[in-house]
Amino acid sequence: MSGDSCLQRPHSQTVSASPAPPLACPKTKTCSYRGAVSLGNKYVRLNVGGTLFYTTLQVLTRQNSMLKAMFSGKKEVFTDREGWILIDRSGKHFGSILSYLREGVVTLPKGRQAVLELLAEAKYYLIQDLVELCQNSLQENKEQALCVIPVVTSIKEEERLIQACTKPVVKLVYNRSNNKYSYTSNSDDNLLKNIELFDRLSLSYNGRILFIKDVIGDEICCWSFYGQGRKLAEVCCTSIVYATEKKQTKVEFPEARIYEETLNALLYETVPAPDNNLLEATRRCHAHCGSHSEEEEGPGGPGVELRERVRRIHVKRYSTYDDRSLGH
Repeated sequence: MSGDSCLQRPHSQTVSASPAPPLACPKTKTCSYRGAVSLGNKYVRLNVGGTLFYTTLQVLTRQNSMLKAMFSGKKEVFTDREGWILIDRSGKHFGSILSYLREGVVTLPKGRQAVLELLAEAKYYLIQDLVELCQNSLQENKEQALCVIPVVTSIKEEERLIQACTKPVVKLVYNRSNNKYSYTSNSDDNLLKNIELFDRLSLSYNGRILFIKDVIGDEICCWSFYGQGRKLAEVCCTSIVYATEKKQTKVEFPEARIYEETLNALLYETVPAPDNNLLEATRRCHAHCGSHSEEEEGPGGPGVELRERVRRIHVKRYSTYDDRSLGH
């Protein structure tokens, strides 16, 4: 067939009798590219990892690089039967390589991984100036942590952080080893959910709230909320329950209440502090509602401002599982 005659030419070498792969590679030949020097500014056809490029010898030989060695007759090159010069590298960033050789400058790709890929190509082609450009960019634009969470190791350190911070503060105490009883079946999952919620909140409100972790406190899992240097609320997530004549520790996950107190803490983001009317609107008094009990600590009396009180929300203690309210 005519198609076969186009793909096959007589060779002095013996052709293998094994079946050809579905996609046969183009036939290549090795030669010195000395004849290319006489082409001047004529275009050269490059096949870089399957991606085709057109450029000139002037661009390819402009800087001291492996490409200049290839196209000045110092290195052998591979060409296919149609005259495309083959370079066995990825063509993803070869356009940037050509742009740098042509202009002396290049816009680096976005993202650290893309710059690392371009750096690898620049090293392969021995383009030292582009190597330094990529390395400097990586050094200047090191990926910064999305947020930094201090872990307090003493009460004094905690007080210093809270008093020095002008932003609201949310602190999570978690220490599973503080328990002297066994945990209920869902306690470990709920403890993990509290930690995961803390991480989500810290990412969402980073820059507006200082988030602190405390792993040496006396509680097993407890949230504290601060504004302008004083404690606003506390959500304790643990309780003691009785089952089969033994005590067990139960860890709760009051997600909605934690979100609510976090948003309430944002009221103290600005100076001066919110007035009593706003505090009264955000204060919820449901002392015996659901599975939580709420109490306020601080000096009493009708003349005392609400900002001087601290809401302490505790999980309600049950004597037996049967005493729990429906849906708990």
